[in-house]
Amino acid sequence: PGHVQLLPPRNVTLLSKDFAMILTWAPGEGCPPDVTYTVRYESQDRLEKWIKVPHCKNIPRTFCNLTCALSSFYVKVQARVKAVWGRLQSPWVKSQLKDYYSDVELAPPVLSLDVQENSIHVRASFPLPACVENLTWKYELNLWEAGSADKRKYGDHFRKDTVTINTTALRGNYCFSARALYESIDLKHSGFSQPVCVLLNHRG
Repeated sequence: PGHVQLLPPRNVTLLSKDFAMILTWAPGEGCPPDVTYTVRYESQDRLEKWIKVPHCKNIPRTFCNLTCALSSFYVKVQARVKAVWGRLQSPWVKSQLKDYYSDVELAPPVLSLDVQENSIHVRASFPLPACVENLTWKYELNLWEAGSADKRKYGDHFRKDTVTINTTALRGNYCFSARALYESIDLKHSGFSQPVCVLLNHRG
């Protein structure tokens, strides 16, 4: 028992995915199945002050969503994780540095369409963590006739904006797709959402 060691987690990575900042890791070599993990983070404006993350203390899973625990979205942060098993604790392992503002990876918005007689109202909803609701998310909308490569762009709409399109002149099957935009150090965008298609002014 004097020589039992708990080996630290491996592949500790801070990644940004779908608007969230997540720390992921793999269990250490030969670690017991009921091991748990504890996560802390530090930000570059307060180095060597490791901040506790209450929802990631003694957890069985191998990831921790840090997004809403961060004190600032504009400062680089680093996270660390250790394994805990009974009275044994592994050494801490640190991730690389990242900041939400410039490293955030966007997910495509989800479109909802409201078809009226001569117009269509398009809304985009974003799968955002609540704490980043107030950042300036935008989206860009494409409209095209099914089968055609010719797309109309409706650019730069704020997240809560509804885009209203006059459909009087449109006949046939039309498709809509959108991507999220975010202006940080440079302009970032997500991939386009799955197309949503509707029949317009169909006389049948």
